[in-house]
Amino acid sequence: MKLIVKVFPEITIKSRPVRKRFIRQLVKNIRAVLRDLDPELRIEGEWDNLELETAVSDPRTLRDLIERLSCTPGIAHFLEVHEYPLGDFDDVVEKCKAHFGPRLPGRVFAVRCKRAGKHSFSSMELERHVGSQLRQQCEAAGISLKAPEVEVRLEVRHDRLFIIDRQHPGLGGYPLGALEQTLVLMSGGFDSTVAAWQIMRRGMLTHFCFFNLGGRAHELGVMEVAHYLWKKYGSSHRVLFISVPFEEVLGEILEKVDDSHMGVVLKRMMLRASTQIAERLHIDALVTGEAISQVSSQTLPNLSVIDSATDMLVLRPLLAAHKQDIIDTAEAIGSAAFARHMPEYCGVISKSPTTKAKRFRVEHEEKQFDMAVLERALANTRQVAIDRVIDELGKDLPVEEVAEALAGQVVLDIRHPDASEDAPLELGGVEVQPLPFYAINNRFKELDANRQYLLYCDKGVMSRLHAHHLMSEGHQNVRVYRPASQKLEAGSSK
Repeated sequence: MKLIVKVFPEITIKSRPVRKRFIRQLVKNIRAVLRDLDPELRIEGEWDNLELETAVSDPRTLRDLIERLSCTPGIAHFLEVHEYPLGDFDDVVEKCKAHFGPRLPGRVFAVRCKRAGKHSFSSMELERHVGSQLRQQCEAAGISLKAPEVEVRLEVRHDRLFIIDRQHPGLGGYPLGALEQTLVLMSGGFDSTVAAWQIMRRGMLTHFCFFNLGGRAHELGVMEVAHYLWKKYGSSHRVLFISVPFEEVLGEILEKVDDSHMGVVLKRMMLRASTQIAERLHIDALVTGEAISQVSSQTLPNLSVIDSATDMLVLRPLLAAHKQDIIDTAEAIGSAAFARHMPEYCGVISKSPTTKAKRFRVEHEEKQFDMAVLERALANTRQVAIDRVIDELGKDLPVEEVAEALAGQVVLDIRHPDASEDAPLELGGVEVQPLPFYAINNRFKELDANRQYLLYCDKGVMSRLHAHHLMSEGHQNVRVYRPASQKLEAGSSK
């Protein structure tokens, strides 16, 4: 299969050195993202596009390849094409007829041609000739440039002809690694996940910083959505997941700070901590999911007071976004399913909150706060490479695994719905229920407590994590279903 990748238009208006650097970075990223699907992938670059060629023919692998390209920052769109040496006009007609002929009888169509290089004809002349011949030879109903039912698209590049079979949308933006690094303050809800995605799409490396206010379940949920965003949109680069234990900080605020200023003080403590982390890691800016006046701490006076806690640049890509637009974006990028089941712990301290905080009053409240508590939180911060985050969590958890499910037991398929749909789990005589991992913490308590449940996922890691958490919550009717074939695959990959 041959693909032509069209780069994000803003890249094409850069100076020659910057443009070349961005294109080189995009090539590196594409190779990194697709390496496991096709190690022999060929990529050749031109000034405004890249040509990719793969010998892979397996439909599922090709579908994965297209999906990954669609989620790679820096790509405006890409085309599936058939390549031929450029012949005369009649030869072009024959090639177009071979690909589009069956679609044209009784339908209105248009011919679209783009051309690069020096030729003795114009794009319009080629369009007219091909269009008139296809209409006569393929029994088409007519030609309409404004509202065609079928578009016959072709590109002429120097001495080559490309017949365009299909166009796929890209993510846009700049290639990851072409710009600076950021640290996203990640709660796992709608706002922070969409903010992270927007920064990634713009080409900035995005590390994730989570302030844990809700214990193991909350941390696990945020790790999962951060891993999802990285895997889908940023896997060309390794980034960090940083977890800061903030329960003691929250407790100190609840005890020492006036109710009306708790939310603002909590945000300032988060900025102080994340600033120190970012400076240590040589990261250039912080990112939050705040939007103007969405909640009390996000009024302009409060944001101004919050920002005064740090000298580091704080980016807020959602500042003027409406909540419904944010939710719609989360649905489109796949983070909404996680966000719906994510607890919002910041809200528990919003008791009669001020919307017009004054800096002198906030600083007065903070004088009661023991800063040693914040230092302890920073000292106990844990960081792990995002590609290892799930594996690290899953190490050495004392959870019973079974290789065979028995009648009467229920296997809970906790994979992402897309994975369950692509490869359904079918076990003769055993009930299988889909229950995605991002919903299991909330919905497990609704299940029949008298039945035995076996959690299943592709590699056995996610299921082990969630089984361990459920057992720690007092549910003793949980095991992990890990068939023998899965263990063999794991052993052969080591």
